[in-house]
Amino acid sequence: MALPYKATPLVAPGHTRPVTHLSFSPLQDDGTYVLISSCKDGNPMLREWTGDWIGTFIGHKGAVWSSKLSPDTSRAASGSADFTAKIWDTYTGDCLHSFPHNHIVRSVAISPSSSHLLTGGQEKKVRMFDLGRPDAEPDVLLDSAGPTSHDGTIKSVVWIGDHTGVTAGEDGLIKWWDLRTRSLTTSLTFPGPITSMELSAQTNRIVVTSGKTVSFIPALLNGSPTHSLTLPYAPSSASIHPILQDRFVTGSTSDEWVRIHDLTGEEREVLKGHHGPVHCVEFSPDGEMFASGSEDGTIRLWQTTPGKSYGLWQGVPANGG
Repeated sequence: MALPYKATPLVAPGHTRPVTHLSFSPLQDDGTYVLISSCKDGNPMLREWTGDWIGTFIGHKGAVWSSKLSPDTSRAASGSADFTAKIWDTYTGDCLHSFPHNHIVRSVAISPSSSHLLTGGQEKKVRMFDLGRPDAEPDVLLDSAGPTSHDGTIKSVVWIGDHTGVTAGEDGLIKWWDLRTRSLTTSLTFPGPITSMELSAQTNRIVVTSGKTVSFIPALLNGSPTHSLTLPYAPSSASIHPILQDRFVTGSTSDEWVRIHDLTGEEREVLKGHHGPVHCVEFSPDGEMFASGSEDGTIRLWQTTPGKSYGLWQGVPANGG
């Protein structure tokens, strides 16, 4: 029996190029949250949980590949093809600082205390910036085996707890770093390039896609088992339900569909609505919806439970900014 997903999404327009990355904030004290989107148009957008546009961060001169929010949503970070990472004030939209790099920045992560920023990209180096001293040189996390952090483009960086960074690369490696000593602690090897890696904070797992494999890995490799599945297609992104933990959603660049699977890998639902390949998916922190971003330049918000009241949710397009 199919899981009860609402097949008609709320469409959040506004971007003019393919959407490359989506990231929800944590659940706030008032029960709300916000969503930040990255796009090849170079203009990250901030939205209410309803999909309504809050604002656009103006300043990048190239495609934005990654954007993340601080836990209290007061700050945003973005990484771009213009060879910079930027920190933004989400209340004013002002760029607080721009951090130069020597190549495309593919992923960013803000520390839980909002005191530091991790970046990674096509330089194959992981940098850690001190946001209290933004003009200081960053620390570079280097593998003792060579002059770089990875042997391929770094596709994702996430910050876990106070002192751990996790990075994933096209070299097929996921690496855990002690950010106090700037040293590598352990790594996992996949047979092919990593295509995406996201932190599921509520489930304390990282969700990784590589080839046709989706893996759910304990965030700190604390001895809990890793759960991996092989799908009939190669997912571009995956996200696990943060509360029920019994299903996950995927996108793929091989078609225009969003899929829901149970944790055996069985396909439970195929959701159609996008008009281009799906680059990114993510569950909201309360599990009540998930978002998908596509080559078609739109974000679609899919309701998890049909018929449930979501305030402004009416199944019609939201304001696009």
